[in-house]
Amino acid sequence: MFSFSHQNIFIVMKIKYILFLALFGFSLTSCIKDEVDTITKAYTDEEYTVLTKTLDLPVEANEYSLELPPHLGSSRVNSNKHQATLGRVLFYDKKLSKNETTSCASCHSPKKAFADGKAFSEGFEGKETKRNSLALGAFPSFNAYYGFGGTRMFWDERAATVAEQSKLTIKDPVEMGNHNLDELADQLLQIDYYKILFEKAYPPNNFNSQLSNKDKMLQAIDAFVSSIGCFNTRFDEGWASKGNAQSDFSNFTAQENRGKLLFNQNCAACHNLGPGFSTTITSANNGLDLIYDDKGRFEVTHLEIDKGVFKVPMLRNVALTAPYMHDGRFETLEEVIEHYNSGVKNHPNLHPRLRDPLGNPKHLNLNQEDKDALVAFLHTLTDTESIAQIKYTDPFKK
Repeated sequence: MFSFSHQNIFIVMKIKYILFLALFGFSLTSCIKDEVDTITKAYTDEEYTVLTKTLDLPVEANEYSLELPPHLGSSRVNSNKHQATLGRVLFYDKKLSKNETTSCASCHSPKKAFADGKAFSEGFEGKETKRNSLALGAFPSFNAYYGFGGTRMFWDERAATVAEQSKLTIKDPVEMGNHNLDELADQLLQIDYYKILFEKAYPPNNFNSQLSNKDKMLQAIDAFVSSIGCFNTRFDEGWASKGNAQSDFSNFTAQENRGKLLFNQNCAACHNLGPGFSTTITSANNGLDLIYDDKGRFEVTHLEIDKGVFKVPMLRNVALTAPYMHDGRFETLEEVIEHYNSGVKNHPNLHPRLRDPLGNPKHLNLNQEDKDALVAFLHTLTDTESIAQIKYTDPFKK
């Protein structure tokens, strides 16, 4: 019979412990290795070689879904990452215009919150567009505002969806001039990298795989644009910390808090900044003129009450998107505020919220200190972090 001393027992236990650690370490290493090995590559090596000749895309597709913070409802806005990746390439591709000189991004640059800094944009033949380009980065969530909110697009609200907006823009005789979108989509699919991107976005087992190439193209642009969201602002930081948008924010100066108060009292009824993602009023005549050369919504509806009526824009990143109004007439926020302070005209279709109890145009009559405070507050709505993400930039190699 064998006899073990306490020392021998200790040695045996120590050996077992070392073996356990070795086995556990091997198992852990294997798990880590398995985890690394199972990272999902969006493309095969051959496909990625083709793509990277022209495009700067990650081998693992970017995530385009948004997680909205609690103060904006804590909701998730889903976006198919492969469709959005295709949409990103299409958005920046000048081949969508008739003479291959203009892309969607020509009028919607991420550096300017997806506007272009011009009163009127330049079309594919150098002609000016009729209206100022609306900023796509003016929302906590583009999709929540336009998709869920049911808000229509363009200054005259003639389009119901991003896909419809894109179709009208690509076909527009001034903007991009490509009248036959079926032919355009078929031509794009003759390009090697587009073959790969379309296949990833619309695999054979996808229920959208039966869409026409044109509709796939438009849906992909929709997926990319609808993924844009801007809520990393000092305003959002203050709101999240305080729990409401009315109280003074500790991260604001006294001037900015004064401006926020003035905004809530005078502007928020039309320009909603909260979790109700549609503006309270989606379109209005704001008294820019007594007689409008551009008739606005009237050109779509042919209703007298829509003369001089235009979309009410959202205001995230408003400090980046000058000039302002449908015709870009105001170059600065100071000029915009002065319009509402003293310049509102008595047009027959002037929105009721811009009239006083006697029916006259309402003027804010702010002093210079309050006007400066309002401008200071509007600058707190800037979110350069979100729009600077790589997934929103030009993917074409220079």
